[in-house]
Amino acid sequence: MDCLGLVAVQGTLKSLLQHHSSKSSILRHSAFFIESNSHIHSKEKDRLKPKKKEKKDPSALKEREVPQHPSCLFFQYNTQLGPPYHILVDTNFINFSIKAKLDLVQSMMDCLYAKCIPCITDCVMAEIEKLGQKYRVALRIAKDPRFERLPCTHKGTYADDCLVQRVTQHKCYIVATVDRDLKRRIRKIPGVPIMYISNHRYNIERMPDDYGAPRF
Repeated sequence: MDCLGLVAVQGTLKSLLQHHSSKSSILRHSAFFIESNSHIHSKEKDRLKPKKKEKKDPSALKEREVPQHPSCLFFQYNTQLGPPYHILVDTNFINFSIKAKLDLVQSMMDCLYAKCIPCITDCVMAEIEKLGQKYRVALRIAKDPRFERLPCTHKGTYADDCLVQRVTQHKCYIVATVDRDLKRRIRKIPGVPIMYISNHRYNIERMPDDYGAPRF
């Protein structure tokens, strides 16, 4: 074979090799594109499939938590309430009683037609003492020997929390307050009456009719 023929054969082989390599690369790219496209479609199909709802067994027992009420509550009546009434007073109640010129013990008995024992906790007493000279008359009334002093064993001296905690544990008290937030919290506790001041006299709410408390 002469030199011209050899060059022609080499050129042919070179072109064939280039064509083959470009064709194989095209096939590889197209195969990758098809595989990735099918993977995306399968993901979309899985996402669009409606989720099957689990059928609940009607025979299965439903569990729910029911708060346990004290045994002293008979329907809406608190059997632990009765004369002599123990009445928890807060700072605002004493202060507003002074402004209305009401004697606490006598006005309580006029409201409930029975003997009443005002009770003051250590937290309320500490709150009055912290208020200084402005509440010196309230402090003198709180130290009246007719008041029963209730010791507090918990930490902190926030009076409202103290009163709520005490009536939650012991249902034998009436809460005397004019504080709206405290009254809202006490109303959530079943069986605890609230004494408040209205028209220059004491009134009572959430008190059973059997005890003869006046309703206004």
